[in-house]
Amino acid sequence: MTLTTPAAPAAPAATELLDADFYGFQHQLTATEQAAVGRVRDFMEREVRPVADDYWDRAECPVHLFKPFAELGSVGAAWAETAQFENSAVFRGWVGMELARVDSSFCTFIGVSSGLAMSSIGLGGSAEQRAQWLPPMARGDLIGAFGLTEPLSGSDTARGLRTTATRHGDTWVLDGAKRWIGNATFADVVVIWAKDTADDQVKGFLVRKGTPGFTATKIERKQSLRIVQNADITLDGVEIAEADRLQGIDSFKDLANVLRVTRDGVAWQSLGTMIGAYEAAVRYTAEREQFGNPIASYQLVQDKLATALGNITASLAMCVRLAQMQDDGTQRDQHAALAKAFVTTRMRETVALAREVCGGNGITLDTGVARYFADAEAVYTFEGTRDMNQLIVGRSITGHAAFV
Repeated sequence: MTLTTPAAPAAPAATELLDADFYGFQHQLTATEQAAVGRVRDFMEREVRPVADDYWDRAECPVHLFKPFAELGSVGAAWAETAQFENSAVFRGWVGMELARVDSSFCTFIGVSSGLAMSSIGLGGSAEQRAQWLPPMARGDLIGAFGLTEPLSGSDTARGLRTTATRHGDTWVLDGAKRWIGNATFADVVVIWAKDTADDQVKGFLVRKGTPGFTATKIERKQSLRIVQNADITLDGVEIAEADRLQGIDSFKDLANVLRVTRDGVAWQSLGTMIGAYEAAVRYTAEREQFGNPIASYQLVQDKLATALGNITASLAMCVRLAQMQDDGTQRDQHAALAKAFVTTRMRETVALAREVCGGNGITLDTGVARYFADAEAVYTFEGTRDMNQLIVGRSITGHAAFV
């Protein structure tokens, strides 16, 4: 892909290396990419950080920020139809990290549309479908959602998908249910995955907002990623034209190509979540005094912060290399699975350390740690649990599948 680099405003001071980027991995990005990262970082600090705690506390989503974010030019950067400048997978991952560093919920909200939904169309859609859907989604004119998980099917999706698709001429009829579908209550289009009753193979369908028989109901009482509007979906005789079936998806293997890319994104999101918690903890330890000194001056606190920084640095190295493998075409399922399992595990440890050094104050939103601590639990689970991803890696190591 050869694109002309547009004239862009000078990168803001935010392009300075993060303190958590201890080994300077941001230097892997080109000057154009670093400028774009700076604009994303500035937007997140200016528009999202001031309101994130309040939206999280109310379990509401700042949907109005989607289009202003899209106008930065980072949504749809992976696709020829929508990329505004030549960019790498490292850059695209870094953008996700910057989102999660401020708010993992906002990262999920953006990622569901620009990652899961757009990747489904970008990898599985025909040229006509890509041209129809990707540009307006990249501009923020349309918001997408991704409907795979079901009430009774999560880790066993490959075999246990219960939603069905039955073809009648040029029309498909979808019946079934989905659960935990982010953005579904307001999305303009939801990618629904269903098994073809004729050949028992997985197919993907673009279900437009307002389609008869499609109902999305918000899941209440969540204690993680509260900004994300997850929904239970029912599909009752939903009629979809053949033109809205993803033409490049004919099996679960095709779907797996989408999941591999988005699993990379979760590793980057996990990295951003732990960086955000770490930064909040460092700020707190410099300000909080006990026994006449800032707690940052005590050995055990420094040990916890050093452990957290080690987790971040190791995870960042893994994410950068994984993205490079995506660019050079050498990445396989087991590579993405190892990164997802490893980085989310390190994230869980890191947010706990950050919460710990903040003491009792760490359980309130005031220190900036509690939100990361709670959100990490959802990120740890989605896009394949640690156990499932470990088994993907284990199959690669031994040659034996141990999933059942």
